[in-house]
Amino acid sequence: MNFNAVYWLIGINLLIFVAMHFFGERDVGSLDISGLEVSISGRLYVAPPDTHLPLPLEKSLAMMPQAVIKNGAIWTFITYMFMHANFSHILFNMLGLFIFGLHVERQMGSKEFLLFYLVTGALAGIFSFCAYYLTGNMLASLVGASGALYAVMLAYAVFFPTSIIYIWGIIPLRAPIMVLGYTILSMFFIVTGRGGNVAHSTHLAGFGFAWIYFLVRFGVNPWRRLTGR
Repeated sequence: MNFNAVYWLIGINLLIFVAMHFFGERDVGSLDISGLEVSISGRLYVAPPDTHLPLPLEKSLAMMPQAVIKNGAIWTFITYMFMHANFSHILFNMLGLFIFGLHVERQMGSKEFLLFYLVTGALAGIFSFCAYYLTGNMLASLVGASGALYAVMLAYAVFFPTSIIYIWGIIPLRAPIMVLGYTILSMFFIVTGRGGNVAHSTHLAGFGFAWIYFLVRFGVNPWRRLTGR
């Protein structure tokens, strides 16, 4: 049964983006930051005991390690995927979901595609939580569908390994080469610390968990599909 999951996902993302424009800054709770380093006017301070910050709606739906631990906000492993920082962020994510997701959904079927999208996105969020926790980045705020989108991109390359993708509408690349290129770029940005606030580890996690999903769920080795061996 096909119920156009891609269109539903795009629609929900757009509705939430508009809603956050009007209601995102409304406080819905607080967050205990006692003992954490916080930056005030460019200087770092350790928050004293029983220090709480207001928690606006948009932050309560983003994945923030401190909120997961202190507020039990495990729902954010799903909701972070539907939050976006700005218009360009949601534009490129939804464009990618439209371009690659429609083809992948036709191959998987809508139910399986939706499961694939949510599972890989949630696991990418959990991976990012662990990375932030281990590096002490407890107030990092993870938003965006990129982890799930990168999983969809890998799935597209597995299903259509000979497909040609035109990067920026100019550079022709076979789908597996595109995936390899994005992997190398993400690893480069992680190692060098470049790339701004983009969660490159989340992107790699999306690729990784999509790979595992194909092995476990479908019994398909992506490597053989991507290389033709």
